[in-house]
Parts: sequence; C-alpha cells; structure tokens
Amino acid sequence: MWKLARILAQKIFELYSSCPTFAKDYKLKDQMNGSSGSVMDNIAEGFDRGSRNEFVQFLSISKGSIGELKSQLYRAFDRKYISEEVLKEVYELADNVGAQVGSFIKYLNKSTYKGSKFKERSSQKP
Repeated sequence: MWKLARILAQKIFELYSSCPTFAKDYKLKDQMNGSSGSVMDNIAEGFDRGSRNEFVQFLSISKGSIGELKSQLYRAFDRKYISEEVLKEVYELADNVGAQVGSFIKYLNKSTYKGSKFKERSSQKP
C-alpha cells in the first residue's frame, strides 16, 4: 500500500516535471505534490504511531488526500496539462491506492489488536 502510494507520488512529480506549462502553474503543482505526498506520508506516520486507532485515523486522512488528488487531476486535464489517457492512467492508480487504504481501514476496524504501544501496558498489573 505504501509502496503503491510512493509510485503515485512519483507519477505526479513526473507529470508536472515533463510539462513546462504545468510546472509554471505553481499553485496546482504544489497542491498535487502535497496531496500525493500526503497519501504516503500519512500511511507511514499512522503505522509508526503504534496504535490501531491512530493508524486508522491517519489512513482516513490518506484516503482524503487521494480524493483531493483525483479532483486535482481533473483540473490538470481541464487546463490541458495532461491528456485523457494520462488522466485515466493516474486516476486508476489513485483509485487502486484508495481501495487498498479503504480495505485496510475495514480490516483494522474489525481487529482486536490494539497496537504495539499497548503491548507492555496489557501485561502489567495495576
């Protein structure tokens, strides 16, 4: 999931790096760079928190960033920075990342495991 999010962030970088006009649209470029980076960063941060609930929270933020990126892809397409073919390809990749994140959220919500940060606490007696 994180590896696929990393590929998505790299694809976004390649999109605006390969089109001089796109690269000059600083606001959209920065927004797309930020939202694609946020996807992988929030997966990593949530994982490192060591708590199932915090991980779910950060995965939810990651999923929101995917939605934001998909909207931004349409703006890039509408401004003629990317072709319809590229839009479909990158949008599909974003959808795949989103599906994986959503599935993992469902799995974690059903899990009884609280997380590594609670491991020591549960073995100690009050």
